Amino acid sequence: VLASAYNNRGNAFTSEGRYDLAIRDYDQSIKLDPRFAKPFNNRGVAHQKRGEYDYAIDDFDAAISVEPTYANAFANRAETYQKKGDFPHALKDFDEAIRLKPTSAALWNERCWTRAIVGELESALADCNEALRLEPNVAVIFDSRGLTYLKLGQWESALADFNSALQLDPKLAGARYGRGYAKLKKGDVVGGKADIAAARIIEPNIVGEFDRYGLH
Repeated sequence: VLASAYNNRGNAFTSEGRYDLAIRDYDQSIKLDPRFAKPFNNRGVAHQKRGEYDYAIDDFDAAISVEPTYANAFANRAETYQKKGDFPHALKDFDEAIRLKPTSAALWNERCWTRAIVGELESALADCNEALRLEPNVAVIFDSRGLTYLKLGQWESALADFNSALQLDPKLAGARYGRGYAKLKKGDVVGGKADIAAARIIEPNIVGEFDRYGLH
């Protein structure tokens, strides 16, 4: 019971962005019950939020070792590998997370986005379509599929998806930039530049992000 209490208070600290205090509580929870997987996973999330990716991965490894069917730990480890730029390991973990939790639109979307980054475009498209089948009105899923269409050079389809994303979330910088990129490719210089300028106000590093996606 005390191990759960420390874990729960750690979660409250994490939600407030007080990661030092959260990690201290997760430490206590783990000390009280080393076979309790949740505080390992949650401590990993706190480390990830602080940019301590290797510590985070160690914690997710421990959570999975304690509970081999812990889908959230696989998903969180995948996201951490993403942040490190280790996309092959991220994809492997998303595969396992989806196998364990096949009705999670968020997981299908994350794998779509990762596959789009590495150039597995037809597989990415299939993943995004499945995510949208599960949850038809989520901005970030349209954004991920829009990115996939950009990399496929299908400008009209990309525009349609970015428009859908921005209807649901007008402040989604990636969708704003992606729409600008597609407009430029279609010859709409004024509209394209306006969208890109708006995206840079929302997210100043957006150009660098798209460079890393292979879109210059």
